[in-house]
Amino acid sequence: MRTISATRHRSPLARWPRPFAFALHLAGCFIGVGLTALLAGTIADGDLIWVANGVLLAYLLLVPRRLWPAYLAAGLLGHALGSFFIHAPWQARLVATPLDVVEAYLGALLLRRRSAQLPKFSQGGYLLRFIAYAVLAAPTAAGLLYSVIAFLWFHGAILHTWPHWIATDGLGVCVVTPASIAIFRTRFHRSVLSGKVWARMAPLAVVTLLVFSQAKAPLPFVLYPLLILVLLRLGLGWAAAATLFVAAAGGWFTVHGEGPFAAALTASKLHSAVLLQIFIVAAMFMLYSVSVVIENLRATERRLREIASLHQLMTENSRDVIIITDFQGRRSFVSAAGSTWGGWSREELLGRTSMEFVHPEDRARMAAIVAELRAGKDDALVECRVKTRDGGYVWVEASLRTIRNPVSGIPTGILNNVREITQRKLAEQKLAEAYHTVEAMAITDALTGLANRRRFDQYLTIEWRRCMRERNPLSLVLIDADLFKSYNDAHGHLRGDNCLKQIAEAIQDVVSRPGDLVARFGGEEFAVVLPNTPDSGVYQVALDICASMRNRQLPHAANPAGIVTISAGCATLVPVLGQHAMALIDCADRGLYEAKASGRNCACAGPFSSANTVDRLIARSA
Repeated sequence: MRTISATRHRSPLARWPRPFAFALHLAGCFIGVGLTALLAGTIADGDLIWVANGVLLAYLLLVPRRLWPAYLAAGLLGHALGSFFIHAPWQARLVATPLDVVEAYLGALLLRRRSAQLPKFSQGGYLLRFIAYAVLAAPTAAGLLYSVIAFLWFHGAILHTWPHWIATDGLGVCVVTPASIAIFRTRFHRSVLSGKVWARMAPLAVVTLLVFSQAKAPLPFVLYPLLILVLLRLGLGWAAAATLFVAAAGGWFTVHGEGPFAAALTASKLHSAVLLQIFIVAAMFMLYSVSVVIENLRATERRLREIASLHQLMTENSRDVIIITDFQGRRSFVSAAGSTWGGWSREELLGRTSMEFVHPEDRARMAAIVAELRAGKDDALVECRVKTRDGGYVWVEASLRTIRNPVSGIPTGILNNVREITQRKLAEQKLAEAYHTVEAMAITDALTGLANRRRFDQYLTIEWRRCMRERNPLSLVLIDADLFKSYNDAHGHLRGDNCLKQIAEAIQDVVSRPGDLVARFGGEEFAVVLPNTPDSGVYQVALDICASMRNRQLPHAANPAGIVTISAGCATLVPVLGQHAMALIDCADRGLYEAKASGRNCACAGPFSSANTVDRLIARSA
């Protein structure tokens, strides 16, 4: 199975069958812990830095918690084997070995509260927890227990043993655990045989040996740039491996009294070891800090590439033309759709200002909108006409949005999303024409072309209210064709329809003011609304209409006059509050009734006066 089960990279052993892979990982843990314990013990008798616990803790932080018992057993065996070669009393080795394993287990238990949680040294919170739990708390607890047992069993000095344990184990964990985790997460099997890798590692190895083999010049810090170079070229895993090599080489020279750290404080080997440990810890901290910065930069770079790719995908495939301009109309960007729009090339669109393309009648409106955006308005939607290359104009819809400085928030330009809407405008125009046609049909009589009864009622109500407000007279003429049923019976309905058209034309020959309305009232009846017309005026209009129809000399055998004639009733009222327009219709209708009773072919006025007194005028047409 995979030891690093939740990491992004697959382990090279993951291709093996699960039992074999698990066994190989356990063997790696055993060998790694054993070798680091052996090296630390033989090089410095365990006094410099104890790194075996750091290796075991790295394994525990990467594998599932259910596998910890197996790895703790492998680590215990590795500790026991490596500690066997330490020149220390067997009682000390017997007590220290299991406590080293307990220390690693305690640190992992405090850091791995959830089984799926993996180490994240690039996060500040996790790094603080690692230092608090694995570097300080776990070594402190294990060291205290060891000091108490050592004092009771072989009379060890607690005040000396406990701080020494904390220093050697804590620094070992602080250096080795992050380095080991970085190495375990790196695909070494793909690059360990690469000549380029070893060509970059060789200078570091040579410089390391030169730095620690002499004591005249304090040169260890020249290794920091080389470690950063390895980090940049090969990654964190190889940089961590290089740091461990520097630690091993520096430790060997320091414990043998050589190198710049041994020369710094020759009176105390412990102080020299502490200086080396601080140097290695600082190097590891530096590598992780730089790796965090690099990873953040790479993440930002990836995000910017994604945004740029998405931006290019949208702008290159959008049917709308995306334009960026300043407030003077100078363009700095035109999307790919601009090359297929209006016949202009992208270079021509970039070389001319926006207002040069706008129709002269629309420029003032566009300039006002640009001024509003410059003053702080966020967006605007405008329709205008723009010029094409052949000299014509097309309708466009421009969605304008203010571009602001991200720091100061001051408007700096306009993002313009342009869409051609010529076809839509044509469709809207046709729809408007169709609407007006339908609206006209709804208020027009189909036979005569006059206003119908619906339009008559609407207009009369409107004029009634207006005249009431302005206290002006409103007049009405009601007209009826004389003996029209007999005409239909004698000549047929087609001739009857033509007769009605003739009556409508005769009325329109007389009524010509823009504010007057001629309407078909119903059947063979017609009505004329005359706003601001006094009683004498409406009566004269009624007489003229009757005369206009007689002049047409339309034959009608059943009519005593021998021609088609009409009768008219007229009325005038000054509308007052509480009175309805039906009063005017009723008054005119009474006049019409009287005209019919008087022998037809005449105009009569119903009861009317501005003072609402009853007055009756009956006139017989000649």
